[in-house]
Amino acid sequence: MVPPSPEYVSKLSYAMCHCQQLQGVGRPEEGHKRSESAYKWLLPTLTPLLRAQLGREAWGFWIMDTFLFTSESVNEGHPDKLCDQISDAVLDACLEQDPESKVACETCTKTNLVMVFGEITTKANVDYEKIVRDTCRLIGFVSDDVGLDADNCNVLVYLEQQSPDIAQGVHGNLTKQPEEIGAGDQGHMFGYATDETPEFMPLSHVLATQLGARLTEVRKNGTCPWLRPDGKTQVTVEYYNDNGAMVPYLDEKTIFHLNPSGRFVIGGPHGDAGLTGRKIIVDTYGGWGAHGGGAFSGKDPTKVDRSGAYIARQAAKSIVASGIARRCIVQISYAIGVPDPLSVFIDTYGTGKVPDREILKIVKENFDFRPGMISNDLDLKRGGNGRFLKTAAYGHFGRDDPDFTWEMVKPLHWEKPQE
Repeated sequence: MVPPSPEYVSKLSYAMCHCQQLQGVGRPEEGHKRSESAYKWLLPTLTPLLRAQLGREAWGFWIMDTFLFTSESVNEGHPDKLCDQISDAVLDACLEQDPESKVACETCTKTNLVMVFGEITTKANVDYEKIVRDTCRLIGFVSDDVGLDADNCNVLVYLEQQSPDIAQGVHGNLTKQPEEIGAGDQGHMFGYATDETPEFMPLSHVLATQLGARLTEVRKNGTCPWLRPDGKTQVTVEYYNDNGAMVPYLDEKTIFHLNPSGRFVIGGPHGDAGLTGRKIIVDTYGGWGAHGGGAFSGKDPTKVDRSGAYIARQAAKSIVASGIARRCIVQISYAIGVPDPLSVFIDTYGTGKVPDREILKIVKENFDFRPGMISNDLDLKRGGNGRFLKTAAYGHFGRDDPDFTWEMVKPLHWEKPQE
């Protein structure tokens, strides 16, 4: 990290003098050097004035220990992401014709092969093989040379109906009202938000994701025609912890590694096997917050792995966007067949303007965490037009797109504590 400029050092000295006067410690002599022990002793009462005098960057340098945090992303041609997109394309097709479709579609791929398998109960008439080939072609897999040939690869389909045990317990074979629909399985899900970017997402994750999206853009628009569909990005950001909030520290001293192995030509399913649900950290917060372990793609909204994570993100984002906290994580948990969550947990990492228990009360008053109501409130039974296909590459969160209804901030009203 680059040390603060002499101007900042001067401001620091002034702030120290002024604050020591306020605390009755006396003005230090000219040329006073910073005393670590005295500084830490003064810190609790000096914080507001020091920050005002120094500004965020110098404050972070002098007061906070910085650390490095890394997030990665993968392009839409990565074999695992190919599988996610096929699974969500199948979901889109089913929901477009039958919003009550119950879909749990998995995909796997290897050289010259794509297989879709799982459990689907739907009234929709879906050509699964066509969906597979169209999705591969859209991504750019148009020949063996780039990793897969959409028009000539082998496509296998192994799909069965949803288990009747699950159907009767979750939605009563489609007889239950939305408020009665239970969770499609047990599990716990997380939502996360931070004020470090306009998207209320971690900067390390945003940069890695946007770099990957840009690589795809320049490949498809002809700027870099030599690029192929598969690709990966990774970004390490320097941060400091501002009383629980994460503040990135950026300067010109960035290290770049471009294809550090020296060669990356064989990609796509030819290079590595792919499977739905193996990029759950890429899909969410880049390693920040937490993850319950359940994947999203290929799942209808009765699967709380998906819908629960979506409503938890909306709750966390609304908390931060409403100014109640600078950083927040929300956890919810379910038992299969039970509508109400077993637990709702909130942690603002000490950044909350009011106690976390009060924020939890506000959240429960504004969000309905029952799976059927989540589906209604977020319009999750609406498929078609690539709605869920879009989520399967470059992240499910932090996207400026009206189809990402869980990204819409719900204004939360709260009373600021008296000074």
